[in-house]
Amino acid sequence: MGPGWDMNFGGWIWMGVWIVALLVMVWFITRAPDSHPATQQPLDILRTRFARGEISQAEFEQARRVLDPEKEPRT
Repeated sequence: MGPGWDMNFGGWIWMGVWIVALLVMVWFITRAPDSHPATQQPLDILRTRFARGEISQAEFEQARRVLDPEKEPRT
């Protein structure tokens, strides 16, 4: 082969190291910390279920009292 195309075992190792380093950098760049969904609070989940019609108003009020006993019910 021509000059510059002779690659011994050490050359293959360094090429592998650079490929791994490149993949790690791409992984760090592409994984955005805000891409993970934030953990919803229990009251937010409860409000969402009530808004979807999955639970009745009575069930919503009862669950809200259990989850947040310090708040007084709205009248």
